[in-house]
Amino acid sequence: MAFVSHSQRDPNGTYTFSSRPRPVENRSKFREPPSEQAHSNYGNIMYDRRVVRGNTYAQHIIPTTAQPDPAEIQRQQEIRRRAMARKRAMEQFRPRTPEALQGRKHIDVQTDLYLEELSDIIVATDIECQTDAFLDRPATPLFIPAKSGKDAETQIEEGELFDFDREVQPVLEVLVGKTIEQSLLEVMEEEELACLRAQQRAFEELRNAELAEVQRLQEQERRHSEEKERRIAQQKEVLKKEKETAEKIAARAYTQKYLADLLPAVFTSLRSHGYFYDPVEKDIETNFFPWLMSEVNNSLDRRYTARELLDTIIYDVVQKRLESFKDLQS
Repeated sequence: MAFVSHSQRDPNGTYTFSSRPRPVENRSKFREPPSEQAHSNYGNIMYDRRVVRGNTYAQHIIPTTAQPDPAEIQRQQEIRRRAMARKRAMEQFRPRTPEALQGRKHIDVQTDLYLEELSDIIVATDIECQTDAFLDRPATPLFIPAKSGKDAETQIEEGELFDFDREVQPVLEVLVGKTIEQSLLEVMEEEELACLRAQQRAFEELRNAELAEVQRLQEQERRHSEEKERRIAQQKEVLKKEKETAEKIAARAYTQKYLADLLPAVFTSLRSHGYFYDPVEKDIETNFFPWLMSEVNNSLDRRYTARELLDTIIYDVVQKRLESFKDLQS
């Protein structure tokens, strides 16, 4: 938006300045880089020479038509030129790093010290500042209301309003009575506490005796229970052994009775099933008879084959004779 301002001077010689109202440009939340910062079209009135600051009583008004002094401009330019020359000279005389070798380049290296020295002595710096003396503010006077009414006075002699000896007697009686009463209460309380302690000691002694008797009876009962359990266990062990012995005797008698008839029956059954056999007979049955049967079968097979071969030959001869006979007849 164009920034249009109007400056004019009134006929009476007063300088006035006015500008058209305009909205403020929107700015981002963060500061942009220097290359991206746009130039603002508005200025700060604190740096405007037309704004009067400070004491206005002895302020010299600069006329708008005043021209700068050429000598002052030349002097400022000379000062800037000398400062730039001095800066260039200092840069030339400052020692520089030698040029890097071929194939290498210099790299910026951080050489600042980040280590902090630990010390028991705290570095302290005293700074003073003297201010102008101020006068103390005077105290605010008390408010005294205006006097009104009439003054009156009376004379009171000594002893007319308060007699110490007569007035202090009830107070002393109360203090002494309360002290004696409190003392009696404390004594009675101590006697009662002593009686309670004696009863407590007697009760503890009786309780300890009863506890000892109870422990003795419990120990006796425990011994009796252990002895009873031990006797019962022994008796059970004896009965168990007797029962096992009786069972063993009965089993032995039953076994002897059962085996008396079992052995002959077992031998007879084994003999009938062939478990008891004659070795020669067993050898003939298991070895000779199978071999004999296989040989007989082989002999019969060869005889049957020879017979079939002979029948085939006879059949062929008969067929040939028949064919030859048919040829002769024809």
